Amino acid sequence: MAEWEITQLSKTIPKLDKPILIEGLPGIGNVGKIAVDFLIEELKAKPLCSFFSHKFPHSVFVTQNNLIEMPKIELYYKKSKNKRDLLLLTGDIQPIDEESVYGFCEEIIKLAQKYNCTEMITTGGIGLQQVPDKPKVYVTGNNKDLHKQYTAKSLKVQKNIFGVVGPIVGVSGILLGLGQKRNFPGVALLAETFAHPMFLGIKGAKEILRVLERKHKLGVDVKKMTKDIIKVEKELMQKTNDLAVELMAHSQAGAKAQKKDVSYIG
Repeated sequence: MAEWEITQLSKTIPKLDKPILIEGLPGIGNVGKIAVDFLIEELKAKPLCSFFSHKFPHSVFVTQNNLIEMPKIELYYKKSKNKRDLLLLTGDIQPIDEESVYGFCEEIIKLAQKYNCTEMITTGGIGLQQVPDKPKVYVTGNNKDLHKQYTAKSLKVQKNIFGVVGPIVGVSGILLGLGQKRNFPGVALLAETFAHPMFLGIKGAKEILRVLERKHKLGVDVKKMTKDIIKVEKELMQKTNDLAVELMAHSQAGAKAQKKDVSYIG
């Protein structure tokens, strides 16, 4: 079989107007995943396609109804009349090794360019040794002009990320790297969070959402991130934590810290 099996979930192929791709796969604090899952819920985004590979972790989940469930990665879309159309990437896992990360990111870029995406945003957490009271959001990117847009004072984003983190390992980084080779501009929004495997980076996710709202006027209210939503995200984190540990063991996902109290995992 092909390395990546892509299954269309929408009944028809949507016609999107130069959408923005926003990635939010699991990582430290699940910051990016929480943010993108919230966007999918609030904007009532629709499933477009799912991804499967034999490169997934060799595990399944046991659900509350005592049956098994395969880990999944899915792409959603949101078409808007007066706002930018969106492609939203979320999932239970990241690909498990270096080769599969590259292969997966190539497939995502092909899909994004098929829908005439003009911009991508990857998201993640910067792990600190203590819980940040007011998490900062940092930005990096693969295109100077786009990066400049995200460092506008009105967005309240930290632009001096050099020396704060080392290499960005995983989908959040490789999407930008391959995007640069494919003339697909993008940025990464990385929020401070606590570097503990069971910590849920709600505050960091909210800060990323605030940046996205300031920049793109998506029409979401971060205050709607209720206790029910947080409870669901905690359950998802517990479900996927073992797989995250396995992923770390195989791929060394993350980044070499530049400071003793700072590290990054996509």
